[in-house]
Amino acid sequence: MRTTPIGLAMLNDERPHVWQQNNEQNTKVLRAWAQVLQDGLKNHDGSTPEVVVADKIIVSVRTAQEVGEQLRRAGCRSVVMCYNVWNFPFLAWPFVNTLGAGVPRAMPILSLSNNNGQFPGNVGLLATDGALRQAGLRTHRIVGQIDDELTQRRVLDWVRAAQAVTTIRSECYGLYGGHSMGMETGYYHLTPTLKALGTTCRQIDQLWLVKVMENEVDAAEVEKGFAWLTKMLGDRIRYDGKMLTPETLKTQIRLYLAMKMVNEERGFDFCGLKGQRELTEHVCLGDLPEMIMNDPYDWNGSKEPVVCATEADAFAAVTMQLLKYVSGGLPSLFMDVRLYLPELGLWDMCNSGNHSSWYAARSFDPAENFGRIHLHPALEYYFKAGGASVEFDAAPGELTFARLGLWDEKPYLLILTAEAVELPAKQRREINEGTNPTWPHVHARLHCDDQEFIATFPCNHAQAVAGDVSRSLIDLCEMTGITPVVLGEAGEGRMPPIWERVR
Repeated sequence: MRTTPIGLAMLNDERPHVWQQNNEQNTKVLRAWAQVLQDGLKNHDGSTPEVVVADKIIVSVRTAQEVGEQLRRAGCRSVVMCYNVWNFPFLAWPFVNTLGAGVPRAMPILSLSNNNGQFPGNVGLLATDGALRQAGLRTHRIVGQIDDELTQRRVLDWVRAAQAVTTIRSECYGLYGGHSMGMETGYYHLTPTLKALGTTCRQIDQLWLVKVMENEVDAAEVEKGFAWLTKMLGDRIRYDGKMLTPETLKTQIRLYLAMKMVNEERGFDFCGLKGQRELTEHVCLGDLPEMIMNDPYDWNGSKEPVVCATEADAFAAVTMQLLKYVSGGLPSLFMDVRLYLPELGLWDMCNSGNHSSWYAARSFDPAENFGRIHLHPALEYYFKAGGASVEFDAAPGELTFARLGLWDEKPYLLILTAEAVELPAKQRREINEGTNPTWPHVHARLHCDDQEFIATFPCNHAQAVAGDVSRSLIDLCEMTGITPVVLGEAGEGRMPPIWERVR
């Protein structure tokens, strides 16, 4: 998974008779925090962001410039400024300006201090970080002991947010076909997205994919994918001889391979497929290709999940990409907000599109997930070209829901925690029959009031990822100037940062 280097640096006292006595201990603290990051930031594919530790403790203008240059040359896109003792605050400026984090640059900066009365790092933090904020830098602050698990968790959550912000900033969203069926909440709103996140968009007509399917996709690779799905699913592929046949299934495999090829050729880091109506009425349904794109595996083994949003919902895709990064590389979900069941306090979230199969059993072994999956014929009423719809019920577990939206062209991110629940088989079937039993379902208990959810949610498409990443998403919003709208438990006790209070 793509990552960006993280810099660690520490400011100290300018007086030689002071820093000559404490620099050895300061260096140990800096390296100890580096170890915490290296141990705690392993992604699900086994990769870890590079942690770059400053060669020197900053004790002068010259060392500040040297350390800033070292981290800049190492490609650091975010920085943790550690405080272990009192320091001279003005030294922050030659450091951050050399690094490129100063005014007007918006590099994520964390000020991190011990809580020690004898060596008051938190005093140095407040003096120095206060100077940075005076100039308009959106910084974060954490004070706590290095061996405290809660402090470590808070730091790791912040770094996950910084990784998402600094990685997506240079990325390109591949938009195949434009927003579907006139859903304007799925449009790629270029200027506010560029201002907040930096990521841009390239739109390509779906005809390009069709021509790649016809002329460039390897027939042997299609057969390999078909054999793998046949082995995984057996008679749970419900062929009907019309909408779902071996040939329509192979057409869907061709579409997956074509998207994969064009993504690589054009440098698309994530993508969205319009589908309706051109592809769904003249080529095939996109459900299966979208699922496999989002999966952490295919017939060639493990792979990185590549976000692909149904109906080319661009803000869904951006949200999913952010969720992928803050979770350390997990697949993210795309759902319709379909039906509220007040008697159960549950939502049935289902959509014809791309629930990653990982959520069937939350396993990186595809056999475990596919053992719970059926492929059904596409609904002719909507999808005349045919193909397979994917059906399963998401396994139980913690989720974080999120969705990027706009109010009067101002971006905000709705955030809430939830859980997918496991219901008795008979009850699940009855609920699914009430919407669509041939599609994937998440039976979700949201940790907020249902009326609050309906009153604030930006659109019809919801995104989610396994686990509780709400704290990282809030940090991400505060780094980028996106307004966090945090519902229910996830928002309890949130303290708005100073730049939200005085603007």
